[in-house]
Amino acid sequence: MRVEIWSDIACPWCYVGKARFEKALAAFPHADRVEVVHRSFELDPGRAKGDVQPVITMLTKKYGMSREQAEAGEDNLAAQAAAEGLAYRTRGRDHGSTFDMHRLLHHAKEFGRQGELIQALYEANFAEERSVFDDSERLVEIAVSAGLDADCVRKVLADPTVHADDVRADEREAAELGANGVPFFVLDRKYGVSGAQPTETFTQALTQAWTTHAPLKLLQTDTDTCGPAGCAAP
Repeated sequence: MRVEIWSDIACPWCYVGKARFEKALAAFPHADRVEVVHRSFELDPGRAKGDVQPVITMLTKKYGMSREQAEAGEDNLAAQAAAEGLAYRTRGRDHGSTFDMHRLLHHAKEFGRQGELIQALYEANFAEERSVFDDSERLVEIAVSAGLDADCVRKVLADPTVHADDVRADEREAAELGANGVPFFVLDRKYGVSGAQPTETFTQALTQAWTTHAPLKLLQTDTDTCGPAGCAAP
């Protein structure tokens, strides 16, 4: 069985949702027969590579939040992350284009290191002090920590056309499937789960997808996702 996960490194609910899904998968009796594929979805596809700004500033400008609202949302996300055992820096993080990161994830897939790279990118973006958007060598360091070759990574980053079509194809397919926010999980092209749902929901989805055959059916939607209108923060 294949599980495809559309997500973005800049999406905090994707970071949390991945942890919840993995808890469900770890307890799933057929986990060794489940292939997980990470697919590309940019929350800010029009952002230029050099356009980097603090997350709080981005939230206030792009979504019209007050600084207090933006900080409260980050504090809530930190609490959600902590409940899953994840570190989360609420202040001092940057926001920028994730296009190069998605291209690197397609590169990593060729070497069977996609899962390692996306986790390393999440941790670097949400838990570490140094920005993942400030220079390409930062991405090289992260990719090497995930088991990729530094020279190969530099070649990918130096040519913006490498895997660009793969990223855009993923994003088109997400739209065709009706995904207007991430994380978005598609299980064996039978069921879809939208948002950072509780672990129990992912357990149910894995079980149903394993035992039944049906067209894609959304089990849950519009909860704890990041989309063009921002990140839901109850």
